[in-house]
Amino acid sequence: MPASAGRPYAGSIIKSRVPHQVVHWFRRRPVIDAVAAFAMAVSAATGQFGVDFFGPTLAGFGPRLPPTWLGIPLGLTVGLLTWRRRRAPVALLAGTLAASVLVSAQVTVMLALYTLAERTRAWPKVAASLLASVVVVGTPIWRYAGADGAIPVTVAVCVAPAFLGLYVGTRRELVERIQERAERLEREQHQRVAQARSDERAHIARDMHDVVTHRVALIVLQATALESARGEDAVARGRQIGAVGREALAELRALVGILRSDDDAPLAPQPGLGDLDALVEDSRRLGVPVTLDVEKETGERLPLLIEHAAYRIVQESLTNVHKHAPGARTRIRIRQTRQSLRVTVSNGRGRPGTAPPLPVGGHGLLGLAERVHLTGGELTSGPTTDGGFSVVAEIPISPGKDHDLTD
Repeated sequence: MPASAGRPYAGSIIKSRVPHQVVHWFRRRPVIDAVAAFAMAVSAATGQFGVDFFGPTLAGFGPRLPPTWLGIPLGLTVGLLTWRRRRAPVALLAGTLAASVLVSAQVTVMLALYTLAERTRAWPKVAASLLASVVVVGTPIWRYAGADGAIPVTVAVCVAPAFLGLYVGTRRELVERIQERAERLEREQHQRVAQARSDERAHIARDMHDVVTHRVALIVLQATALESARGEDAVARGRQIGAVGREALAELRALVGILRSDDDAPLAPQPGLGDLDALVEDSRRLGVPVTLDVEKETGERLPLLIEHAAYRIVQESLTNVHKHAPGARTRIRIRQTRQSLRVTVSNGRGRPGTAPPLPVGGHGLLGLAERVHLTGGELTSGPTTDGGFSVVAEIPISPGKDHDLTD
């Protein structure tokens, strides 16, 4: 396309933008204030707005131009007050009422009443200002045209602008409150989403640690024992490694399936106190002498969330024994009363290890503390005087409370 062909189109775009820019420029607040100040200054200086209709002013001046020594100061004063009307609406109303006593300045009173009602939410201040304006504006009209002329004109000049200002100001305040509330709700929604993501990450981290770490630790220990095994013993340990590895893989696949699924997490049975025997037996096969004592004062079934938390406490404690104190004598004691469940796992000093130590992340006890805290309990752990380690969890039991299975 030739360059000249595009010029008329570009010129039409420029011409269409000019009126829009002019309108946008006139809508700016400083421009509006300047135009209003100039108009009010001219109206007060000339005193020609409605003199023939409203009659003489309250001071008795008739329908003629005010003298220069009076009109110019009044015009400058009213213009300056109008320029500052958003910051000092009361001063504008006082100045316009004073000017309307001397000259016909009803239009400035209308603007002052509208500004005061629109900028303030104090009803007593608006009512007092409206009453004073009605007296100043309505009295000379009453004298000139009687009640039939004074009432409608006073309503139009004083009452209508005040009510319009109240409506505009109330509506603006309502819109601002709605916007503020919407912004606050949006911030709270972002905070809830961030908190939910943080909780979900912590939940996934606990599950990954509890489900995978124990199995992997058993695999590593079995592999270490396999290095020195011979004959049928080596074959048996190899089978144990394979069995533990398959269990770890199955649990890991189940966890990843839950993470990838868009549906709710399946309510599959979670391991509880009834699965502790198998957990203890796995540790015994690795050469860790473990004693399990379960004492119940009542035959009532514990909530599943509490049973699962107790299982994870024992599992993590046994994993730490395999890591840091291999072969240490370990005692697990579970005492259930009507009010609480107490889980105690303590071990003595382990034998020196010949294999490289297993990696330590430092998140196991922290995850246990979070689990116990979710049930409303407390977890304490630390070394014992004989060189061992002890983990104690006190979990309250709330009779009749429905515990959610998801943890």
